[in-house]
Amino acid sequence: MSKIIEINKLIKNYQVGTETIRALRSVSLSIDKNEYVAIMGPSGSGKSTLMNILGCLDTPTGGDYILNNTNVSQLDDDQLAEIRNKEIGFVFQTFNLLPRYSALENVSLPLIYAGTNKEDRLARAGEVLVSVGLEDRVRHKPNELSGGQRQRVAVARAMVNSPSIILADEPTGNLDSKTSKDILNLFDEIHQKGNTIIIVTHEEDIARHAHRIIRLMDGMIESDEINKNPTTFN
Repeated sequence: MSKIIEINKLIKNYQVGTETIRALRSVSLSIDKNEYVAIMGPSGSGKSTLMNILGCLDTPTGGDYILNNTNVSQLDDDQLAEIRNKEIGFVFQTFNLLPRYSALENVSLPLIYAGTNKEDRLARAGEVLVSVGLEDRVRHKPNELSGGQRQRVAVARAMVNSPSIILADEPTGNLDSKTSKDILNLFDEIHQKGNTIIIVTHEEDIARHAHRIIRLMDGMIESDEINKNPTTFN
């Protein structure tokens, strides 16, 4: 299996006044294409910092991050933005949808940055909304949708560019238990179609859906284990 992510001795320090916060301390790991990985850890463990670097939202203080054969550790902000839009689909806890835009328009947004013409991007956005079960909600705005439907729109937006990785930050954090199950089932379906999925969570039951669980503590990898019996819902 070919590697999609390779991290070597990643360091991230933050300066707070005169104090240096060592958020990541020489973290090394690799993730293969089509893996389903959960990154876990308590508050302050470094998981959010690692997610931001994996998502090209931040750069490391030291070490290398190779994403799909490109070393992104030293790229400038414009180059990072280009890689981010092409390679990574984000799903956030708070959905991050634009309130005045329909589901179709929200999903098509990444394609505007990719330079796709309007007809093609709306057609592609419509296809992805069908794939997440929202073909009857394409014209609805976020305030006309339930929490689960909003998160499905967010998942569709993450998928619209056919990215290398779906990166989900606490994707069920604002959802009730039944809706959470629906979203996790959707991730299972996306994974089965060949996508690489990385979920960042502090919830054990959410992490157990992944096929591999990486635990962080104090900026270092505490454990990295294959989950032989991932949770599934019927």
